[in-house]
Amino acid sequence: MKKVLFMCLCAPLLAIAQDDLLGEIDIDTINNQYASAAFKGLKIVNFESTKLVAKKEFTFIVSHRFGSIENGFDSFFGLDDAVTRLNFVYGISDAVNFGVSRSSFQKIYEASAKYRLLRQQENGFPCTIVGFNSILVNTSLEKDNLPKLKFRDRLGYTLQLLISRKVNRNISLELAPTFFHDNYVQLNNQDNSQFALGGGFRYKLTKRWSFNADYGLHLNRADNSPFRNPLSIGMDLETGGHVFQMHFSNAQAMNTNGFLGQATGNWSDGNIYFGFNLSRVF
Repeated sequence: MKKVLFMCLCAPLLAIAQDDLLGEIDIDTINNQYASAAFKGLKIVNFESTKLVAKKEFTFIVSHRFGSIENGFDSFFGLDDAVTRLNFVYGISDAVNFGVSRSSFQKIYEASAKYRLLRQQENGFPCTIVGFNSILVNTSLEKDNLPKLKFRDRLGYTLQLLISRKVNRNISLELAPTFFHDNYVQLNNQDNSQFALGGGFRYKLTKRWSFNADYGLHLNRADNSPFRNPLSIGMDLETGGHVFQMHFSNAQAMNTNGFLGQATGNWSDGNIYFGFNLSRVF
């Protein structure tokens, strides 16, 4: 039943604006009374937000996630085990974005599309709805270890619906029902098709600081799986038209299939990862 509900729901990094982002901080609505600035980054922490890149803008995002901090100075609090994701996003229109990325985590290449379906209005529709789809290629899989490996085994897919509401000037909420599929999974009893329900929020602390958090509830994880639900918290700092995102998470992977399906950290024992996002708009 959960699968049917999620298929119905899903069917249909920070972003830096060089001149006017800071001026957007205290603006609640724009033309036609559409709610604006629910989120300032393209991601809340791990989950995609409902923000899109503007038409004809090209955004380059560098996402960095260190290794676990629990080993202390042995790995210099994760510095020795860091992974990086380079993401390029282009605004085909104000409502449609296309992105390509490469992550050093499992040497993943990914292409994505993000598109707005509905917008929150002051006296109209109560929320913003955005679709997100991606396809990835895991190039770290080796035929020496998997003799029957074929190209299709490297592929993974994501289908996601992002539903956000700007409650007031300080609080924004998001719900993210998610379907993702990996043609190759590490555990034999793990379904290739997996379902999760994500949730996140942003709370503006001051004119320049905000607190962000998101969490993913995996709905059909294998009973013997060593992986955990991803919980992530972070801070956004806006300075003169620039936003810098800093965060902690129990997932080192930064693509959706990775952080939802392969989070290994445990907050209770300090097995967490520090990271940050940097972005540039052209």
